[in-house]
Amino acid sequence: MNNMWKTIEDNLSEMIELRRHFHQYPELSFEEVETPRMIARYLQNLGIETRTEVGGRGVVGVIKGDQPGKTVALRADFDALPLQDEKEVDYKSKIDGKMHACGHDAHTAILLTVAKALQEHKSQLSGNVVLIHQFAEELVPGGAKAMIEDGCLDGVDAIFGTHLWTPIPVGKATFHSQAIMAAADRFEIDIVGKGGHGAAPQDTIDPIVLGVNYVQMLQQIVSRTINPQEAAVITVGTFHSGDAFNIIPSKTSIAGTVRTFNKDVQAGIQKKMKQLLHSLCENAGAEYDFRYVTGYPPVVNHKEETKLAEKCAEEILGEDQCFRTEPLMVGEDFAYYLQKVPGTFFLTGAGNPEKAADYPHHHPNFDIDESSMLHAAKILASCAWNYLDSNK
Repeated sequence: MNNMWKTIEDNLSEMIELRRHFHQYPELSFEEVETPRMIARYLQNLGIETRTEVGGRGVVGVIKGDQPGKTVALRADFDALPLQDEKEVDYKSKIDGKMHACGHDAHTAILLTVAKALQEHKSQLSGNVVLIHQFAEELVPGGAKAMIEDGCLDGVDAIFGTHLWTPIPVGKATFHSQAIMAAADRFEIDIVGKGGHGAAPQDTIDPIVLGVNYVQMLQQIVSRTINPQEAAVITVGTFHSGDAFNIIPSKTSIAGTVRTFNKDVQAGIQKKMKQLLHSLCENAGAEYDFRYVTGYPPVVNHKEETKLAEKCAEEILGEDQCFRTEPLMVGEDFAYYLQKVPGTFFLTGAGNPEKAADYPHHHPNFDIDESSMLHAAKILASCAWNYLDSNK
């Protein structure tokens, strides 16, 4: 194990170089071409059996250990976000309006480095390691489901994954043995009224007033209809209506997200949202269009695999640096892998104000403390190694 960790340490410079390359040339969800091509080429140059276009744009490598045993999978995502990179760094995105603002560039570099270390020590490996490089995590329906349908988990006994997380200081890691991330849904609403002159509201059906009322009503769903012991969030992210100061428009468009852990709560919120909209518009004589898109399910970890990952992290970072995290309301399609095989998804600290790595995820100044990549690579490699070693 120490020899494998040394291999990872010896390749830290290359890992950072890989991450910075991906950072400079980001590709959006379902538009990834050069990124998977580079990943496949890297794995093939290591002599790793590689399959491309898995589920669409995914890449899967398989390291076959010289000793018999089970099969464990490790996963990284590689898509970027439609965001302008505002950092002043040498590796700033070269593509206008696109950037890695969530750490997926680093996840990819980490897994490539882990692949290199495991391949170098495969003579001591008791089983196989499947390397899942996933496209399109950021945009529903995501890439995980399609890759699973295309066989990326065939023969896999367990799976491990991590997300670099800037709200957690570098040098720490957090775990949760049950639901660690929420279901992430999207809603889009059009309220269609009757436009007219701003000076004669009595001759109109004002969709702006109706929209404002509806947004306020939404906030009461969680506070007044959901059990306070259940976690739920309804957030309106966009509100668009009108083009002129003195004209009442004919339509208002609203969009947002719903986050839950409980399926009954999720269904109840969707039902209540539609009921409130129907009543509001019917009362005013307006029409509406309600679209609710069910997104990723909750990320529900498995107890034994979480315990193994935590033990690996404690050996690398120290027991006092590893903690139990509270569930987060963010979403992740790693959930689909965990519905198929046992595994765990944990957070590796990547925040450091001294390196301007304290901006939140999905922020135009987002960056990581790159030393966190070394921690994540060691923990993931250890998870794979120890899982196989304990299941000989």
